[in-house]
Amino acid sequence: MTTTPYSMSTWHERQSGPKASRQNDYRTPYQRDRARIIHSAAFRRLQSKTQILAIRQNDYSRTRLTHSLEVAQIGSGIAHQLKHSNPVDAAFQDWLADDALIETVCLSHDIGHPPFGHGGEVALNYMMRSHGGFEGNAQSLRILGKRGSYSPTFGMDVTRRTLLGILKYPVTNNQVVGHYPADLTSFRQLKASDWAPPKCVYQEEQALLDWVLTPFSASDKQALQETIKTHHSRHAKAQHASFDTSIMDLADDIAYGVHDLEDAVVLGMVTKETWLTHLEPELAAIDTPFLNENLNTLRTQLFSRQSHLRKEAIGSLVSWFITSCQVTKKAQFEHPLLDYQVTLPIAQQQALSLLKQFEMEHIIQRPEVQMLVYKGQQMLLEMFEAYSADPERLLPQDIAAEWRRNQEQGHSGLRIICDYMASMTDDYASRMYNKLFVPSSGSVFDPM
Repeated sequence: MTTTPYSMSTWHERQSGPKASRQNDYRTPYQRDRARIIHSAAFRRLQSKTQILAIRQNDYSRTRLTHSLEVAQIGSGIAHQLKHSNPVDAAFQDWLADDALIETVCLSHDIGHPPFGHGGEVALNYMMRSHGGFEGNAQSLRILGKRGSYSPTFGMDVTRRTLLGILKYPVTNNQVVGHYPADLTSFRQLKASDWAPPKCVYQEEQALLDWVLTPFSASDKQALQETIKTHHSRHAKAQHASFDTSIMDLADDIAYGVHDLEDAVVLGMVTKETWLTHLEPELAAIDTPFLNENLNTLRTQLFSRQSHLRKEAIGSLVSWFITSCQVTKKAQFEHPLLDYQVTLPIAQQQALSLLKQFEMEHIIQRPEVQMLVYKGQQMLLEMFEAYSADPERLLPQDIAAEWRRNQEQGHSGLRIICDYMASMTDDYASRMYNKLFVPSSGSVFDPM
């Protein structure tokens, strides 16, 4: 390997500072990070947050937890592929994440997502519109660096590099937020596209963001936080992220584009006819040997009644994407962790984009899916309104006490309510809604 002029040890640092290692503990800093994520309540709650709401009607379909496990497996597969398919002295090898680091980043990438998917995110963003907004990626950073259970002040107190890895959008809300419509007179009028949040970090996490980015030069920080806004978008958007983040993001896209499609096929939401009409012709138009040689076989296997054949198709697609990954340089940054990126060649990018677009149009946007998303959205809007109207009466005692402390310190307690509601699982949120609003539901003996 090459010798790097940059310090590696700074990326092992935690906000809490150096601590004595436990006796006979030989784990690396990133192995310790991974353990903290896996053993956290926030990670366990992902088992009851669905990936696609309408298909959570059996024990087969994926949840946010199983999705995160698949993203971690794909992410470590990408890193392993890049390590062994390139010369050992390639300059990027010094900065390529090891298994523990990339798995930690991938496992935690969805840890801040609220109940009811995009509907929950829109609902919480609307209720927090005058208090910094809500966004799933911002909440993930908040949990790992501020609100997690390992430390009262520093969240899960993970390493600087783990925090950099989950930082998909290294800009604060006020840097990218656009103009929203006027406030609504009724929650029923809320249109999701009007209140989708900008991809960001909360402004109140500015100090945490600054700490994560400390090792970079002033010019790198400035370039990293550049934003772009197109004429048809409401918000601006960050353009850059780190080397590790590019692996996680690509692994997330592959898991979404391929594995979520498998769920939809098994449950009959996508038929062979739909595939033949709307997706296969566009895939066939991509001039690449893999698709030219395998598209017919992929279709036959994917829609087979035999699960091992369907798995063969899914595995072939995932393997194609993983083995196609390449390391590129942006040539815009001084630091290797910002300049190196993992990308797909154009043909594979096109194929993955087509799979994601197909799922959006033929699965996510189906009325039966969107009705459940809308219902979850409405439930959270009403619950937030109730909790914020009388927090000390309705919130669990520990959350109410924290709300009170925030108020006494001159801060808004709404972020505490938002944290509580974002942590809810789909099932827990449904139970709390029934307890608050549905006659003959709930008991004083129900757990809060």
